[in-house]
Amino acid sequence: MVQMLRSRSTTDSEGELSVGEVRANGLCMKTTEVEAKLDEGNIEEAESSLREGLSLNFEEARALLGRLEYQRGNVEGALRVFDGIDLQAAIQRLQPSFSERSHPRKGRSRIESFITVSQHAAGLVLEAIYLKAKSLQKLGRLTEAAHECKSVLDAVERIFHHGIPNVQVDSKLQETVSQAVELFPELWKQAGCYHEAMSAYRRALLSQWNLDNDCCARIQKGFAVFLLYSGVEAAPPSLAVQMDGSYVPRNNLEEAILLLMILLKKFYLGKTKWDPSVMEHLTFALSLCSQTSVLAKQLEEVMPGVFHRVDRWITLALCYSGAGQSSTSLNLLRKSLHKHERPYDLMALLLAAKICSEDSLLAAEGVGYAQRAISNTQGTDHHFKGVGLRMLGLCLAKQSKASLSDAERACLQSEALKKLNEAVPFECDNLDLIFELGVQYAEHRNLNVALRYAKQFIDATGGSTLKGWRLLVMILSAQQRFSEAEAVTDAALNVTAKWEQGSLLRLKAKLKISESLPMDAIETFCSLLALAQAQRKSLGPRPSVHQVRFCLDCIPFFGRNKVHLNFYPDTLPSI
Repeated sequence: MVQMLRSRSTTDSEGELSVGEVRANGLCMKTTEVEAKLDEGNIEEAESSLREGLSLNFEEARALLGRLEYQRGNVEGALRVFDGIDLQAAIQRLQPSFSERSHPRKGRSRIESFITVSQHAAGLVLEAIYLKAKSLQKLGRLTEAAHECKSVLDAVERIFHHGIPNVQVDSKLQETVSQAVELFPELWKQAGCYHEAMSAYRRALLSQWNLDNDCCARIQKGFAVFLLYSGVEAAPPSLAVQMDGSYVPRNNLEEAILLLMILLKKFYLGKTKWDPSVMEHLTFALSLCSQTSVLAKQLEEVMPGVFHRVDRWITLALCYSGAGQSSTSLNLLRKSLHKHERPYDLMALLLAAKICSEDSLLAAEGVGYAQRAISNTQGTDHHFKGVGLRMLGLCLAKQSKASLSDAERACLQSEALKKLNEAVPFECDNLDLIFELGVQYAEHRNLNVALRYAKQFIDATGGSTLKGWRLLVMILSAQQRFSEAEAVTDAALNVTAKWEQGSLLRLKAKLKISESLPMDAIETFCSLLALAQAQRKSLGPRPSVHQVRFCLDCIPFFGRNKVHLNFYPDTLPSI
């Protein structure tokens, strides 16, 4: 039985073995003679040299020859050597007998002794299968490579029935198993078999392979990235891997977020090195489901020094702004825009101006932010200049609403319209700018121009946006064109989802009142009431399209209820 098999050369890097020696069973021999016979194509003679020189059996000698060929870069030669042995038969001989497994108490020491003695041989044979898979991968035979890699994992599960033990494991055997576990899903991905790749990822994470933290983290990250961007919807995990009380993800997005948050937990505990791309992927995933408040909690927990404090403030401000916490967001932006920090950061200035444009009491402050942003845009940076002019116009318009005098209000409204029009050449394709111009002209009582912008907005959006229809109806109503406004309302109701018809029904009822048709208004209000009652009886609040259906209180750190980690028990055994 092989007790030690090692190659030594002038370099220790993996994959290089041109000149050296091999040791096994207390014996040592140079590889020069073996390599010379391999170069001549005499595989049988090379095998005989190894068997006689190191007291190896047929499979072990062939496995070593294949490794020599692979490390020398002769992939096709390595594959020919590997094809000449029955690796599966060798694996069968390495398994404990049925009688030894049937008496765990009496034969426990015998089984442990057997496994310990055979680990070196198992490592050599399993490495041969793994290198055969690598050879097939390099030759483009990806499906065959995946099946060979799968046979490594199947063999390990047959040899170690309760998972690889955490102690007394041969390092070479563990290295081979780790490499095979990591390679298996990659081969299926490269072969275009995405459902098989998902199964391979789950097998890697749900089985006991005794992976180190770095290897496990790479697999988790690879799976999360695959779930986010592959475009293939994963089926729910099988019932066999689900445990009572454990959280089970129900779609790709949930599972990817779960994996990324587990990775962050490992980073925080110092189990793996910080990987900034994990936070980037998590930002994308949580933004898809409008859970930016959860992302903010994750950012707050990142250790100081990982992000620059101003970058953290600005990112947190974006998160809280997306979550509707404008006050918190603005306070963070004020800190980042302090004269001793980054007072001219364009992103922070524009976001602060946008937040201020939504509150008449903050509009004057927003005007200052927008003006600073415009003054700091470069000559070629037309986009940011256009955004700055648009924010300035919105802030001026909102500021006019808080004005105490009519003259000041008219002056601010005119200035707001001027700035919004100045933004058009820079943001000609911005539909929000077109809508805002329609609103401002309507408030300025220039209804004809407002009507033109409202129609332009509806044409550009194809009538898919409710606010465009409402603006058009209100402008027509302001022009006393009630029949046309009612026709537009009916058209909007026909293209609007049922749950979003409430504001249109209210508009229609008011139009009926304006036309002195109270009975028709009552009928419309009855329809609105029926809609409200149907919404109330529906199953809870209506979720958004990309709403993630998982327990947000437990996901961020899994600190309060560890049972939610049971879905991936092998990934965080100590948390």
